[in-house]
Amino acid sequence: MTPRGWAVLTLGGLVLALLVASVVLVPWSRPPAPRADQVAALGELPVDQVAHAREFRSALRPGAYGALVVGLLVALLLGLTPVGARLVELAGRPFGGHWTARAVLGGLAVVLLADLLTLPFAAWRQSVLTRYGLSTHGWSGWAVDLLKSYAVSAVIGAIALLGFYTVTRLAPRWWWAFGAAGAAGLVVLLSFVLPVLVEPVFNRFTPMEQGPLRTELMAMAARDGVPVRDVLVADASRRTKAVNAYVSGLGPTRRVVVYDTLLREATPAEVTSVVAHELGHAKDRDVWTGTLTGALGAALAVVALYLLGSWGPLLRLAGVDSVAEPRAFPLLIALVTVAGLVAAPAQALVSRRVEARADAHALALTGDPATFEAMQRRLAGVNLADPDPPRWEYLWSASHPSTVERMAAARAYAREAGR
Repeated sequence: MTPRGWAVLTLGGLVLALLVASVVLVPWSRPPAPRADQVAALGELPVDQVAHAREFRSALRPGAYGALVVGLLVALLLGLTPVGARLVELAGRPFGGHWTARAVLGGLAVVLLADLLTLPFAAWRQSVLTRYGLSTHGWSGWAVDLLKSYAVSAVIGAIALLGFYTVTRLAPRWWWAFGAAGAAGLVVLLSFVLPVLVEPVFNRFTPMEQGPLRTELMAMAARDGVPVRDVLVADASRRTKAVNAYVSGLGPTRRVVVYDTLLREATPAEVTSVVAHELGHAKDRDVWTGTLTGALGAALAVVALYLLGSWGPLLRLAGVDSVAEPRAFPLLIALVTVAGLVAAPAQALVSRRVEARADAHALALTGDPATFEAMQRRLAGVNLADPDPPRWEYLWSASHPSTVERMAAARAYAREAGR
């Protein structure tokens, strides 16, 4: 069988594996929160709070969707015309056009150009956050965070680009197989490394001070059978007023992280409810699920790019001879960008299902639907979330159930538990 034949077979196997993982690991059978309860919950929220949140979200949309459109157009311009290939050539020219310079500097130049062209929309978002009082660190802090983000992305990108194009040179007929394995391995590695090495670049983390709340959180984790290395407090208040908490890391690197803003804004019982939700992610191995599906998706993408990249019309549009050469990197970016837009609703749906399961876990673990509902009200108020967003936007990009869905789920749980 030819390498292309093996690639087709591998693609089919990866698609099947991804489907099986999604069917088995994603809680598809969980019923939605009753709409009647959602409407009732919406009616009980302060009218001015709802109006303010919707005004805020409306102010964000032009920047968000403008960046989406411009990013897509830039990707298509660079990838489906010879412009991108020429940019890669120019980036490598000071170094004699060596393939490593083209691969690393050319690839980073393509990504940086797209980032710079969408930078005004990022600034738009920051201006809206500042105007509505959600951002606290000013333009200098925003610029520093932006530069840090670029630096981290450049390091990871340079390693990935050098590794990928080294493989294409050493194994020109089978690079897709090694590349797929490498992409999957990189996803797994980053799941371990990002919490330990990258998160501290943007926030300072300190152990939560000893006291009743920490004792309760650690005891709840032990009662839940979830090994947690530590409970950390992130100094999120230096850049935002938003409240949040999350679980990051795998195995020995797993820790619960609580924003300092959450500790200031919420009651101890509400903080416990939020952490119970995060423990639900750990209990159901949602990080592992995300890592597994991400690894399968990354491997599938590499194989699909190999197969699509051998299509003559695409190569001619991009002005390249092979998808495996550094000059074809803009074409790969264009294909990945389109695939990401197409897959966005499905990814959002999976995320909402997983988040709804974590909500159910929090309700069962704490047995306190009233506090859970109060916490959702507080989250919506502080974070300026639209409690019942437009349906099209919800289906397209919502990664969590809406506020009214979560409040309705708490009410449904209270009825079933007789509370």
